[in-house]
Amino acid sequence: MWKTLRQAARATVQLVAVAILAFGSYIFITVLLITATVSLAVVGIGMLPETVLLIRRIAGTKRRMATEWSGVEIPEAYLPIEGRLKEKLRIVVRDPGTRTDLRWMLAHYVYGALPLLMIPLWPVGLVVDGVWSGLLRREAVVLPLISRLADLDASWSAALLKPSPKAQLVERVEQLKATRADAVAAHGAELRRIERDLHDGAQARLVSLSMRIGLAKRAYDRDPDAARKLLEDAQDQAEEALTELRNVVRGIHPPILTDRGLVGAVRALASSSGLEVGVVDDGVEDGVRAPAAVEAAAYFVIAEALTNAAKYSGSPTAWVELARVPRGLKVRVGDHGQGGADEKGGTGLLGMRRRVAALDGSVDVSSPVGGPTVIEVELPCVW
Repeated sequence: MWKTLRQAARATVQLVAVAILAFGSYIFITVLLITATVSLAVVGIGMLPETVLLIRRIAGTKRRMATEWSGVEIPEAYLPIEGRLKEKLRIVVRDPGTRTDLRWMLAHYVYGALPLLMIPLWPVGLVVDGVWSGLLRREAVVLPLISRLADLDASWSAALLKPSPKAQLVERVEQLKATRADAVAAHGAELRRIERDLHDGAQARLVSLSMRIGLAKRAYDRDPDAARKLLEDAQDQAEEALTELRNVVRGIHPPILTDRGLVGAVRALASSSGLEVGVVDDGVEDGVRAPAAVEAAAYFVIAEALTNAAKYSGSPTAWVELARVPRGLKVRVGDHGQGGADEKGGTGLLGMRRRVAALDGSVDVSSPVGGPTVIEVELPCVW
């Protein structure tokens, strides 16, 4: 009996919150009517985007309430309302999420009255279930109906607020547009970096090398010792130019990845990081290797994360986990330092996100003040 009472009390709290939201929705219809009227009159058409944003907040509140009660998350898919007024109006009219929210709101005006049904259930339940369950030790029959009302409200809300396949597709297209733009920007920045490195490094040394060889040729007959010295300098310049070229190539695709694979390359990276780094391989070396682009992205993410850990964490240790998952490659890099990593404070984490987003991957950064810092990356690929 006491368990039934607790469940009914919990459902009552949920239904009271539902009733408050429903009452607010009934009041909100006034705002909708005003918006519709002034929009038809064109004078107040600028209110439409703000009204849609308010509807989104109300629908979002209902999603959270239903999720907390049922434990089943209700996703949302909206297009961002931004730009000039004309662009905002185009978005709110064409966004499938707007139609989903309006459909729910109209239905909610009807089933939002469900909490009223619990009012007579409490006195009847206390009497009937008090005798039936408390005295006769039978299973309660009335008070559990209050929980079923809350279940019914959550299930109807989930069915009505679940985004349509079209809305999910539109949101996905917008995400791909954003990641494509980031990928193009990252690609352009990478090309400029390579051009700058070649111009300021290898090219400058090759020009100097050519000049020294020319001077050595002119000095060869009259001053062999000076020519020999110039040739020695030219050899040094050639070796430095080769080093510069190797660095540029390593920045494009580290040769060690081709030679030793991802796990071997990460172990070499860890040994030269200046930290005590533990590397765990969970099946990455088993079977087919990941595509070269995926391995390169994972390598650069780990390199950037270990560099940041060595510079800012204050921790002498770090760890790297590589795992083969059904949908791709999973990378986790962490340290037990001071935490507080801020993506706005530099370009490292932003560049990491752009590189991963270009492959349609995901990045999750957890770095509370006091640590630990954990960077989790998932890169999709077919094994």
